[in-house]
Amino acid sequence: MEETKSCKTPRWRMLKSQLNNLSPEAFLVDAQNTPSAMLIDVRTQQEFATGHFPNAINVDYFSENFWEQIEQLDKSKHYFVYCRSGRRSIRVCTWMRNGGFDNNRVYNLDGGLNDWLEQFPEGLTQS
Repeated sequence: MEETKSCKTPRWRMLKSQLNNLSPEAFLVDAQNTPSAMLIDVRTQQEFATGHFPNAINVDYFSENFWEQIEQLDKSKHYFVYCRSGRRSIRVCTWMRNGGFDNNRVYNLDGGLNDWLEQFPEGLTQS
C-alpha cells in the first residue's frame, strides 16, 4: 500500500495565524497612534545595541528571567513586539496571550526588523 504524503503546516505558522500580525507600515502607524503603546524588542542586548525603535524596551528572549520581566508588564497597555525575523516575537506574543495578556492588545511585527529595514532603512535608533 502506498503511503500518502500530506503537507503539514509548521507549528509556528499555526501560532502566528492566531496573533495580530502587522506589516511594517501598520506597525509604525498603530504604535504611534496608540496612547498606551509599548514597544518590546525581544532580541539580545547586543542586537538591541545595533539599532532599535525609539523608546523600545529590551526584554531578551534568551535571558533566564525573561518571563518574569514579561509578567511585570502592565496588562492594560498595548504591546508591539518585534525581533530580527519575527520568529521570537511570534513565540513571545503567543506566551503573552496564553499568560493572561489581552490578545487584542498584543501585536507582532510580521517579518521582524528584517522586513522593516527593507522598507524603512533609516528608522532605527542606536544605543
